[in-house]
Amino acid sequence: MPAVIRLTRTGALKKPMHRIVVIDKRKARDSRPIEILGYYDPKTHPATVNVKKERAEYWIGVGATPSAIVKTLFKKQGLKFNKD
Repeated sequence: MPAVIRLTRTGALKKPMHRIVVIDKRKARDSRPIEILGYYDPKTHPATVNVKKERAEYWIGVGATPSAIVKTLFKKQGLKFNKD
């Protein structure tokens, strides 16, 4: 199962919130995730990011690939990648 770490959209119209989730790569954006790793709120100043670092490192170690946006958020949080 190719797992990927990406964002799912939550919130209301013009008030977006995003969850950082681990999901099967072939599923739709808002499908049921394998695990929720945190959230991202772009509307606050500065943007709020909350990540379960231990679980994110576990999933990256197992082989889940983060999307480009999630990779940027992880780097800002101080997470290290083995392949970089």
